[in-house]
Amino acid sequence: MAEPIRLEMLGDQETKAGNYFVSNYPPYSFWKQEAVPEVLDVISRKPAPGTPLGIYTHIPFCRKRCHFCYFRVYTDKNAAEIQRYVDAVIDELKMYADKPFIDGRKPKFVYFGGGTPSYLSTQALKHLASSMQEMLPWDEAEEVTFECEPGTLTEHKLNVIREIGVTRLSLGVEHFQEHILKLNGRAHGSKEIDRAYGYARAAGFPQINIDLISGMMGDTDADWDFAIERTIELAPDSVTIYQMEIPYNTTIFAEMQAAGNDVAPVATWAKKREWVERAFARLSENGYTVTSAYTAVKNPSTKFLYRDHLWQGADLLGLGVASFSHVGGTHFQNQHNIDPYIDRVQSGNLPVFRALTPSGEEKLIREAVLQFKLGSLDLQYFRDKFGVDLREQFPAALEYIRSTGNLTEDDNFLRLNIEGLLQVDRYVHEFFLPQHRDSRYA
Repeated sequence: MAEPIRLEMLGDQETKAGNYFVSNYPPYSFWKQEAVPEVLDVISRKPAPGTPLGIYTHIPFCRKRCHFCYFRVYTDKNAAEIQRYVDAVIDELKMYADKPFIDGRKPKFVYFGGGTPSYLSTQALKHLASSMQEMLPWDEAEEVTFECEPGTLTEHKLNVIREIGVTRLSLGVEHFQEHILKLNGRAHGSKEIDRAYGYARAAGFPQINIDLISGMMGDTDADWDFAIERTIELAPDSVTIYQMEIPYNTTIFAEMQAAGNDVAPVATWAKKREWVERAFARLSENGYTVTSAYTAVKNPSTKFLYRDHLWQGADLLGLGVASFSHVGGTHFQNQHNIDPYIDRVQSGNLPVFRALTPSGEEKLIREAVLQFKLGSLDLQYFRDKFGVDLREQFPAALEYIRSTGNLTEDDNFLRLNIEGLLQVDRYVHEFFLPQHRDSRYA
C-alpha cells in the first residue's frame, strides 16, 4: 500500500506521490461500503430549513488522459456508449427527484465536471440539460458551471452550452506553452486555446475562468511567466491556479514506480509556491483580487457559488460514475467504474458505493479546513453555527501556524498572509483528528 502523504513532504521538498489538495474531510479513505444504508436514511428525511441544494454531474469522457489526471475518465467510448451513460445519469436523477430530502427545493448551483463535459455532442448536451431541468428546474440557480477542454469547443457548441443556461465557463488551459502541454499529455494545443476563448467571449458567458497548473513537467521560470502574461492578455473574469500534485492513480506515478523513483519529475513545492505567488502578484498588478489559495478575480464581486455554498455545508447531489455527494451531513460516493454504475441504475437501485456520516466535531473540522482556503476564518460564524471558539478548539494547530509567522488575528478573524495562503493545504492537516493525520487521504 502506498504511504500516506505527510507534512514534511509538502514543505520545500521534492514532489512525491500523494494527495496534496484537501477537498473534503474526513479523508475519503474512511468512507465505507457498510455505511451505505445511512444514505437511504438521510434522503428519506426533509432537509434542515434554509439548506441550499446543488447538483454536480460527472461527465467522465475525454479525448485523451492527461499524465497527471487522477479522476475517473474514459477515452475509449463510442457515441452509443456515451448515450447509454447520459441516459443512466438522467435515470439516477429520477430516483432522487421525488425523495423527501428534495422537499420542493430547486438547485441554487449546478456544476458539470469531468472528465470533459464539453466532449459531449450538442445533441447529448441538450438532451441531458433538458431532462435534468424537467425534474429539477434551474430557474433559481445562481450559478451553472461547465468545465471545458479547449480542443473540444466549436463556436456552435459554445453557443449551445450558453443556451442550456451555463453562466460560468471554466477552460482547462493549464498552460500556454505547446511543448509543456504535449509533455504532460494534454489533448489540446496552444492555438486551440485562443480560438476557443474567442468563441466563448462571443457567446456572452457572464463569467469565463481559466485554469492553470503551477509546476507541470518541463515547466521553467520563463515558461511560467509566459503563461501568466498570456492569461493577462486574454483577461478572463477569473483565474484558478493549482499546484501540481501526483496522486497514486496517475500515469506519472505509474512511470515513477516502474523506474523505481519516489520523486516526481515536477517542480519542488517551494518552486510551485513561488510561481503561484508570482502569478498572483502579476494578476494583482493588472486589477485582479486574490480571493482564495487558488483564485484571482477581475471583479471583487465575482463569486464561486459552488465552492462557497459547499464549504458552508450545503447539500450537493452528485450524479454519475464516481461522483461525490453531501446530503444532510452524510457524504457518499457512487460506483467507481462505469459498467457497475450503469448496471445499478438500470436495475432501479441507487449506485452508491461508499458513505460516511461525520460526527459533530468532524463537521466542524470540515468547515474550518475548507473555509481556511479562502484566507480567513470568521470566528463569529463558527460561534453561531457550532457554538465554539476556534482558538479554544484548535490551540495546538493555531499555535503551529502562528509559529510560521503567516497568521494574523483579531477578535473576529484568523487570517493567513500570502505565504500562508499558498501553504494552506499543508496547514489544514493540523486541524485533523489524530486518526486521520497519518492515513492515506483518498
